[in-house]
Amino acid sequence: MPPVRSAFVAGNWKMNGALAANAALLEKLRAGLPQRKTAEIAVFPPFPYLDQVARLLSGSMLFLGAQDVSERAAGAYTGEVAASMLADFGCRYVLVGHSERRALHGETNALVARKFGAAQSAGMTPILCLGETREERQAGSTLEVVFQQLDAALSLHGVAAFANAVLAYEPIWAIGTGLTATPETAQGVHQALRQRVAKDDLAVAADLRILYGGSVKAANAAALFAQPDIDGALVGGAALDADEFLAICRAA
Repeated sequence: MPPVRSAFVAGNWKMNGALAANAALLEKLRAGLPQRKTAEIAVFPPFPYLDQVARLLSGSMLFLGAQDVSERAAGAYTGEVAASMLADFGCRYVLVGHSERRALHGETNALVARKFGAAQSAGMTPILCLGETREERQAGSTLEVVFQQLDAALSLHGVAAFANAVLAYEPIWAIGTGLTATPETAQGVHQALRQRVAKDDLAVAADLRILYGGSVKAANAAALFAQPDIDGALVGGAALDADEFLAICRAA
């Protein structure tokens, strides 16, 4: 029988939020989720709201995640946030290598790989984000690009580290644009990523959850999740709309 991977929906709030808006959103999410856990769901608020969101999630099925983490453990690094600090607030997950961090802050594959290790060192699960630009896709370089991003972490930490990790394929050309890779196109990349990990360890690859990110919404979620190697979604804008996010969670 094929492995049974639990579905996972991650809501990335990006640089959005306010105390009142956060409370209203989470109240709707808690009320709208089924009582029986059928998928793993996590929200990723900006750093200043981690304490508030952690308290509002207490006793619920929702998990807490962070949008980024420092590669360094502590020290004179103004503006950085260490993995141990995120763990103190109850973060179970942390995004590393999101395309916006790579593009806007110049994060390299090597830096992202170190952040991957920093998250694990504090007992958290990194969600390693991978994806190509429109130009790279048009040039036929999609797999070359995402394999380079994946291999940086594989070579630094070894395949065993991926037993406590999640991948998120997020084609950059589909983030916030309204464009979405077809389910078949996304499945092709997800399958290739799983096969890449399987070269090192079949069992780790079989259990590895790979999320799709890129204008995921209620209207396309079910078709994406029906693909054999798509295990859930990394949701951006729709994560700020309770009804839309709940519909995506139900699809998972």
